[in-house]
Amino acid sequence: MKFSAQQIADFLHGEVVGNASVEVSNLSKIEEGTPGTLTFLANPKYTHYIYQTKASIVLVHKEFEPEHPVEATLIKVDDPYACLALLLNLVNEALTAKKGIEEPHYVAQSVTLPDDIYLGAFAYIGERVKIGKNVKIYPQVYVGNDVVLGDNVTLYPGVKIYHSCVIGNNCTLHAGVVIGGDGFGFAPQANGEYAKIAQIGNVVLEDNVEIGANTTIDRATMGSTVIHKGVKLDNLIQIAHNVEVGEHTVIAAQAGIAGSAKVGSHSMIGGQVGVAGHIKLGDRIQVGAQSGIPNHVDDDAIIMGYPAVPSKEFARQVVYIKRLPDLTRTVKELAKEVESLKEQLKNK
Repeated sequence: MKFSAQQIADFLHGEVVGNASVEVSNLSKIEEGTPGTLTFLANPKYTHYIYQTKASIVLVHKEFEPEHPVEATLIKVDDPYACLALLLNLVNEALTAKKGIEEPHYVAQSVTLPDDIYLGAFAYIGERVKIGKNVKIYPQVYVGNDVVLGDNVTLYPGVKIYHSCVIGNNCTLHAGVVIGGDGFGFAPQANGEYAKIAQIGNVVLEDNVEIGANTTIDRATMGSTVIHKGVKLDNLIQIAHNVEVGEHTVIAAQAGIAGSAKVGSHSMIGGQVGVAGHIKLGDRIQVGAQSGIPNHVDDDAIIMGYPAVPSKEFARQVVYIKRLPDLTRTVKELAKEVESLKEQLKNK
């Protein structure tokens, strides 16, 4: 499908500078632009590309004034990056627009499917599942008994949702996500073996949560593991039983949150971070990649390292570590001098 510069400008409430009738059918990076594509300029470091790009349309800030001739048509907007996000969402919606029910599938008799559902082949819907409006369930998805799916939920291929879990409105779960697997609960026995502790709670995802591919969120031992509204989780994350993640927090890939930890709201946690169990992380914290957090963290902290410490202290530690070989040599030289002085004093 093609759109003219004027149509795009009208949608974005922007101003066209150049050929308003030029059409595009795809998007591109400004340095890789080709005819028939739309790109954007948001970072000043890339300004020189606007004079070279072959893209047909470029989104620019409303105050941008070219210093040299520009071949592309410009659309001036308040925020080029935000406008690009709107266009990307539209493209994605068009690509993922699906309706209807594919065969074969299994749906329990106690379930009523909405008229606007998309149900992919080999999907399984268990007993008493409640499904909201405009839900998309891709092939090979498993939805266990008594699960609740809110409006506008998308479950990509291979998602598994165990019984009694709740998925809020506007949630997106990418391929391979597992919601509600058993928490890691085992009690040591006198004979050296471990007895499994039944995990009888559930998982609750509030509205507007997005979860990356192959991330797992364990059900609570009792009560609920809760992911609050607006949380965004990357791929390959492990959230253990009874964890609570505060609203609008983002967590990068390969992080692990141990059982009963509480993560505050509006926080940013880097990749491969490990969080110990039964601790509380404050609101609005920032955690550097590969950090290990064994203790409580106050609000607004910026930490990194293992064990995680304030970022400035960690930077000093790195400097000291780099100087360790020189410091070691200095200490050895000083030790020799001390011994030499001792010998001299003995001989006096």
